[in-house]
Amino acid sequence: MYRFLLSRQWVILTLVALVLIPAMIELGFWQFHRHERRVAQNALIEDNLKAAPVAVEELTSPGHVVPRADYWRRVTATGTFDTAHEVVVRRRTSADERVGAHVLTPLVLKDGAVVLVNRGWVPAAANQRDYPEVPPAPKGEVTVTGRLKADETTGASGIKDLKGLPDRQVMLISSAQQAELIGREVLGGYVEQTEPEPAGDSPEQIPEPDHDSIGAHMAYAVQWWLFAAGVPVGWIVLVRREKRDRETAAATAAEGGGGDGGGGGEPEDGTPDAPQEDGSAIQATSPR
Repeated sequence: MYRFLLSRQWVILTLVALVLIPAMIELGFWQFHRHERRVAQNALIEDNLKAAPVAVEELTSPGHVVPRADYWRRVTATGTFDTAHEVVVRRRTSADERVGAHVLTPLVLKDGAVVLVNRGWVPAAANQRDYPEVPPAPKGEVTVTGRLKADETTGASGIKDLKGLPDRQVMLISSAQQAELIGREVLGGYVEQTEPEPAGDSPEQIPEPDHDSIGAHMAYAVQWWLFAAGVPVGWIVLVRREKRDRETAAATAAEGGGGDGGGGGEPEDGTPDAPQEDGSAIQATSPR
């Protein structure tokens, strides 16, 4: 009764099941690894935000690529803002998802080097080609505290570095690009300013990165593994159902093939058949 498994339909179904099982297991591990990375990132963010701030020169230098271990590390920088080379970073959203721009202002340190400071978010101008209204940076020497971030790239952010933008507008925060424009050495990465707070709450400072949520990756991993376990179970259920249906059909066909061997016999009411009238059975008599 299991010869039907060799049919084309069942061979294809079995092959599909054999492909789905390892694929779903792999998808489960993919989600599990994403969960692990999210947990590790949350721990890194929390540790770096709790760490005491250090001078930015201790963690980066001109041309330096900020390693992941130093992301969101609290740093301080003392110098004077160079508003003449200030730019805005287009298509950035505020904490409440409004589209605008980030204000990127170079801070000239005492040794003459420059560190880029992201002072926060401002609304975009009505015309996208116009420079938005940006509150002026503090004058004179200032000490900035903030979170160290790595230079942005298209590969990491998914943001295209468009050409032909209006003057003093950029798409990505790149210390190398700004070094060419400013004509000075620029420390690798940039600082997201947290202190001092701006007058009038503008630019709006960038909130801390989320380090409490772990997402639903672990739940997705368990779901994929349950799906993988359900495939062979479903295959067995279908095989048994097919076998039962074929047995039922065979039994029905066997019952329908039997019956009476022929006609004749007594009628249903039990009375014998009436004799057939035949001329030879009647004897004619003549009166004497």
